Amino acid sequence: MTTETLHRAARLGLRGWLILITLCGATFMTGLDYSIITVALPEIGRDLGFSSASALQWVATACLLPTAALMPLFGRASDMVGRRRLFIAGVATFTVFSLLAGLAPSPGLLLAARAGQGVAAAMIGPTALALMTGAFPEGPQRTRALGVNGALLSLGFVIGTIGGGLITSGLNWRWTMLILFGIGALVMLGAVTMVRETAVRSRARLDVPGALLASGGLFALVYGISTGERAGWGSVPTLATLLAAVLLLGAFLAVEARHAAPLVPLRLLRRTTVKWGMTVGLVTFGMCGGATLLLSLHMQNVLGYSPLQTGLGFLGEGVAALIAGTLAARLIGTRGTVPTIVIGLTVQAIGTAAMVFLPAEGGLVLLLASSATMGFGHVLTVVAAITTITSGLNEADQGVAGSLAQMPTFVGAIGVAGLTAIVAARTEALAPATTEALATLGGLHTAFLVAGAVALLGAVAGGVLLRRAGTGQAEEPSLAA
Repeated sequence: MTTETLHRAARLGLRGWLILITLCGATFMTGLDYSIITVALPEIGRDLGFSSASALQWVATACLLPTAALMPLFGRASDMVGRRRLFIAGVATFTVFSLLAGLAPSPGLLLAARAGQGVAAAMIGPTALALMTGAFPEGPQRTRALGVNGALLSLGFVIGTIGGGLITSGLNWRWTMLILFGIGALVMLGAVTMVRETAVRSRARLDVPGALLASGGLFALVYGISTGERAGWGSVPTLATLLAAVLLLGAFLAVEARHAAPLVPLRLLRRTTVKWGMTVGLVTFGMCGGATLLLSLHMQNVLGYSPLQTGLGFLGEGVAALIAGTLAARLIGTRGTVPTIVIGLTVQAIGTAAMVFLPAEGGLVLLLASSATMGFGHVLTVVAAITTITSGLNEADQGVAGSLAQMPTFVGAIGVAGLTAIVAARTEALAPATTEALATLGGLHTAFLVAGAVALLGAVAGGVLLRRAGTGQAEEPSLAA
């Protein structure tokens, strides 16, 4: 194929770009929400009078829990009520609750608004991805669209961290939510005017038992992970919550095997591309998310950076994410998804492991370079993993596949919890023999090394298992413009 033919194969056209901007704008908005509010938490606590730091943490958790718990439900519901309809409902709900959060006069009302945002994000995640896979045919166009989406998801975190610091320093925390209201209004305009339905609605009835068990199990799992560090991993509440998650999710699988129209068909979970694609997603999100959190601790607790300086410290990761999203379609088109996953996780592993050389003072160049390398590999892996999960499926399964592709984002908190536990244990072991800053640095170095090793192991295992199944051959070659 000539170079012009390759460019033409991946070209989206004006309408395609407008649709992509709308769908990516929605996922960018929900990603931005998680990071922008984190920076503003101290000011929120002072302004609204939260009783404790643990109570204040619920400003973030109240949004995260319903998103993780309800995503499978809305993934299946989108196939029944219409993806476009549910997407518009999700964007409208998120926009309204963002306004209510920005105007909230008390902790209770703010938490309620944040929970509403979480429910809306659960509507947006799978429907946006399903609409994207429906709007762009499998091959160069879809891969390019997923590359842009993956880059903007990662960029949303960086912009949220920087923007949260700027906004809370120059204005006040309420503007973090009011800006989301403005973005939501723009996305709503695009959704109503540009996005079209991409599939015929399913006539199957909703699997109510499956929905209840899946939502309850995921809620318990993410809640146990989110609160385990504060409550203690060996505490009765944490163990009971995680045990409940295992029992509920086990019961969910048993129910799905017997239901005529299951919430998540087990044939999807048995597909090699789906189960190993999700596993790869879990590795890359868990290790990158954990390492990013640890970098924040390094900058603030060891180097003494302010929240704004910390946000700027992630600038290299954000720029690298944009570059990786642009190059992902070309790499997948010429090499295939499996080689891209191997390359992505290997690059992520190298960048993460290099953080073991971060010093107690200075080291800005190494910090930017290592985080950029990690972010570049992460986005390559995410795009290839989502392409793997959503490829080769019937159009009727794309809503459910969209929810499955999003799940590693939230379950990846297991990696965050594991790495922070390593930091705590190693720091405690070093504390008697050195200063607090150096003990913390030693704990961080150990966790960075572990995160790099896990990513490298994921590259090897994912590559072998997916290649054995015969997946990941190069798609129709494409070039990103």
